[in-house]
Amino acid sequence: MKKILLLILLLIITSIATAQSPKNEEALITDRPDATESPYTVGTGNFQIEAGALFTDNGNEAFTTETIVFNTGLIRYGINEIIELRLGWDYLKERNLNNGTELSNASGFTPLLLGAKFELVNENGWIPQIGLLTHLRLPFSAAEEFKPENTGMEMIFSFDHTLSDKDGIAYNLGARIADDRSLEYLYTLAYGYSFTDKWGAYAELYGAFPEDTTAYHLWDAGITYLVNNNLQLDVTVGTSFQSSATDQNLLISAGLSYRVLKK
Repeated sequence: MKKILLLILLLIITSIATAQSPKNEEALITDRPDATESPYTVGTGNFQIEAGALFTDNGNEAFTTETIVFNTGLIRYGINEIIELRLGWDYLKERNLNNGTELSNASGFTPLLLGAKFELVNENGWIPQIGLLTHLRLPFSAAEEFKPENTGMEMIFSFDHTLSDKDGIAYNLGARIADDRSLEYLYTLAYGYSFTDKWGAYAELYGAFPEDTTAYHLWDAGITYLVNNNLQLDVTVGTSFQSSATDQNLLISAGLSYRVLKK
C-alpha cells in the first residue's frame, strides 16, 4: 500500500511538473507600467521579467528631489496556476537640490522585495477577478543611503473587471507598514483600452492615506505595445494632484515585460 501511495504521489508531482499552463496560449498580463497590480499569476513554471527606467521630480522651486531608477526590476515565477513568487530590486540615483545647488547625491539598491501573489476568485459576471499580493521589503539588501530601519510589509487585494473585449477597469486596495511602523492605506484605480490587438492605453489614479502624515494622490497614463504574446513595451507619464514641497511634479517611465515559457 505504501508503494502504491508513493507511486500515485510521484505521478501527481510529475504531472504538475510537466504540465504546461493554459495561460501560455494567451498574451502575457503584466504588473507594469501602472501602479495597479493585476490579480493574475504568470502560469505554472513560467518566468516573467518586468524591467524599465523611471525618472521622478519631487518638490518645489526651493527644494527638489530628482530620482532616476535605472532598473525597476521584478521577476515573477509561477509555482502553479494560482500562486507565483515575486522578487524585485531597484537600482537608483537620487539628488537633493536647494535652489539649484546640489545638497546630496546618492546611488545604490533599494530594499529587496520578496513576496507572492495568489489568485483567489475567478471573474464571473459582476464578480471580478480577485487576487492577493503580499510583500516584504528587506533592509539588509539596500545601500546604506536607502536602508530603512525596519522590514517593510504590505498586503494588497487586486480586482479586475472586464467591460468589453476592448476595455476594462482594475483597482487595488491594501496597506503597508512604513519605516516608522505606521500604516499607509493604499488605493489604485485604472482604466485600460485596447485600440488594436497590439496597441493599448491606460489612465490611472492612485495614492495613499498615511496614519501620521497628509494623504497624497497622483495620476498617470501610458501606452503599451504587444510585440508578441510574450513581449510587451510601455511608456508612461504622470504627476501629483498636489503641489507641496514633497509632492511629485513629473514622472516619466519606459520599460518592457518578457515572459519565458516553461518548455
